[in-house]
Amino acid sequence: MIMFWIVAVGLAAFVAATLALALVRHAPDARPPAAYDLDVYRDQLREVERDVARNVLSEADAARVRTEVSRRILAADAALQESRDGSRPRGGPVVAALVVAVLVGGSFGIYLQIGAPGYGDLALADRMALAETLRAERPSQADAEASLEPAPPAADVPPDDVALVQQLREAVAQRPEDLQGHILLAHFEARLGNFDAAHVAKAKVIELAGDAATVRDLSEYADLMVLAAGGYVSPEAEQVLEQVLSRDPTDGTARYYFGLMMVQTGRPDTALQIWDQLLREGPADAPWIDAITAQIENTAMRAGVNYAVPAIGTGRGPSQDQIDAAQDMSPAERMEMIQGMVSGLGERLAEEGGPVEVWAQLISALGVLGRMDEAAAILANAREAFGSDPTAVDMLARVADRIGLE
Repeated sequence: MIMFWIVAVGLAAFVAATLALALVRHAPDARPPAAYDLDVYRDQLREVERDVARNVLSEADAARVRTEVSRRILAADAALQESRDGSRPRGGPVVAALVVAVLVGGSFGIYLQIGAPGYGDLALADRMALAETLRAERPSQADAEASLEPAPPAADVPPDDVALVQQLREAVAQRPEDLQGHILLAHFEARLGNFDAAHVAKAKVIELAGDAATVRDLSEYADLMVLAAGGYVSPEAEQVLEQVLSRDPTDGTARYYFGLMMVQTGRPDTALQIWDQLLREGPADAPWIDAITAQIENTAMRAGVNYAVPAIGTGRGPSQDQIDAAQDMSPAERMEMIQGMVSGLGERLAEEGGPVEVWAQLISALGVLGRMDEAAAILANAREAFGSDPTAVDMLARVADRIGLE
């Protein structure tokens, strides 16, 4: 941190001193252009006299030349006097002092506004620990909702829907065990933009449905919670997302929001891997695609990755048959399917190659599955393939550190 301030102050002082010197420096021997014009015209007069003495120029012609040159001398002399009067520095030291003050003081003020004074350099392990702390101590769902301004009423909602929602509210208040009433209430509250009321109703739907509550119910519940919090993924929403992903690891909505939570808690590198895979899986009309493409390049920049958005739906994700089959799998069967997809990704990389982000994703997945020997082998291959790219090498180092590889 001390070195940062030494360099910053040194650079600011150098630039300020250069500008100040240019403002106050005055060369007394410097001649304006008009002085050189005068020298030329005087030489011309002497040349005329020599030409007359040698009988090269008649007296009449010489008189005309003298008149013209004399006129030019008078004009040049006037210009010389004017330039001398205006060339003297006026207030040079004062202006220089103001420039220095604005430059140094302004730079410091801007840094106080957009910088992080006192925030020292952090090693990767420290940054990861800080991200975990941020994730653990972030605001609750209730606090996030309370911090938002009340949303204005939706302008394009038919009056009949508003009346229907009021009737539904009254009906479920009288019949709190009415599952269908809560389903309708959650749907129409969301249509009105009342996402806080909608996720409360959806929670009641899940409670009443019990074991019959579907993955889609949980995914929609998490979606409503995030919308009610203004796009913030709270700890309560994270718990619901984990329930969704434990039952269906391929759920796009849950994976998108899990990536968003990682961005919000200081782990853009993890979010980049999740979102990149969602883009590659597609399809192009999936509801999370536009949201990801609007954020992923900035997320990659924060993660320190030189990233290019891939073609949507390149087929690197699970097939629709795999997605359908995963719904009815036991946890052991689902893990077996994930391992198969990881192996398939490894085979594609070995045959076709791919960007460093995909290699990093494979290494990370192997680490999560506990296949450390394979992860180490893939890491060695990736380092050999991307050894000349410092950004890629840095990403591989972060992945290796995260899963405990050297």
